[in-house]
Amino acid sequence: MKVWIPHEAGLALLGELPPQVTVEVAERPEELPSEPADVRFWVPPFLAGGDAAAFLNELPDLSVVQLLSAGADAWVGRTPEGVTLCDARGVHDPSTAEWVVTAILTQLRSFPAFVRAQARREWAYGDVTPTDELTGKRVLIVGAGSIGTAVRDRLAPFGVDFTLVARTARPDQGVHAVEELPELLPEAEVVVVLVPLTERTRGLIDAKFLASMRDGALLVNAARGPVAITDELTAELATGRIAAALDVTDPEPLPADHPLWEMPNVLITPHVAGSVRGLLPRAYRLVGDQVRRFATGQPLINVVVDGY
Repeated sequence: MKVWIPHEAGLALLGELPPQVTVEVAERPEELPSEPADVRFWVPPFLAGGDAAAFLNELPDLSVVQLLSAGADAWVGRTPEGVTLCDARGVHDPSTAEWVVTAILTQLRSFPAFVRAQARREWAYGDVTPTDELTGKRVLIVGAGSIGTAVRDRLAPFGVDFTLVARTARPDQGVHAVEELPELLPEAEVVVVLVPLTERTRGLIDAKFLASMRDGALLVNAARGPVAITDELTAELATGRIAAALDVTDPEPLPADHPLWEMPNVLITPHVAGSVRGLLPRAYRLVGDQVRRFATGQPLINVVVDGY
């Protein structure tokens, strides 16, 4: 059974595999290590999009696509019949949760203003302080999956008040349904969006969503760019009424002349929440486990169903 992975470093991170498994490194579709025939298990490059998904047609014996990303939006509906699509749920929980906490603290404590002052060699104490703080904030987490839970756990020591939202309500766990957002948004001081991109969540952050947020609130988007309608997000942020921290935009990369770049109430990072040194060890532990499961006829985990 042939397995293709995108990283040379992954070979040492997979753990012991059954003897019938052959692993080859296929970093780019245009430079293949061998004939595509007999590839049963394929791991595309991290954050690979439509171009990589088109390569599925070149793998006639493929049975499993194991993504290194938590989101599967670029692949849903594009995998051939009989091919199982799995995501990397759990792999990015620590890094994305760290990014969310960092982004919240950075914005609330006005670090961008201090960085700009440092570039001007200005001691900006009187201009920037007092800053806001995280302690005691009301935080709404839209997306109560494994990453949302990781964010909640890391924010808990700050004494914040949490509300979690998911596709469907889970009253026994204190999780609200997404339909309740119009009532929940006005109460939140920080709104963290962590939903996968599906037809249901595309454009979730629209003018109505944003208008429902309270004055001075902070929006944090660590989901996918198209979860927000960019023009409507830009228009609301331009008023200065709310602030944002964005790891994702639509489009990506964000054009250099886009007005979001210059807004002092907006923090932008280039889709880096999962790009940390610990990614490959965590990712290939999952890949190795999945390969062993597949090779021995055990059920796979993280199978994508209905876009999730």
